[in-house]
Amino acid sequence: MVFVGRLLAWALIILGAGRVVVGFYVASLYDDQAAYQAAASRYLVSADSGEAIDQGVIAIGVGIGFALLARIARRNA
Repeated sequence: MVFVGRLLAWALIILGAGRVVVGFYVASLYDDQAAYQAAASRYLVSADSGEAIDQGVIAIGVGIGFALLARIARRNA
């Protein structure tokens, strides 16, 4: 069970970091508002890149929380 927690923690951290990176990339790439909205909805599946960056940071935080809980569980097992 601890293995599943560690796996979930790493998955959340990696996917959250990827979402943050892609959010910053889309935000910096397009100057035209219509192209920016189209790219955000296509690549980020959100209204804008700021929302995607926020969701990525939250995923990283939850992943760190799961990692800490898995470490505590492994120590006590």
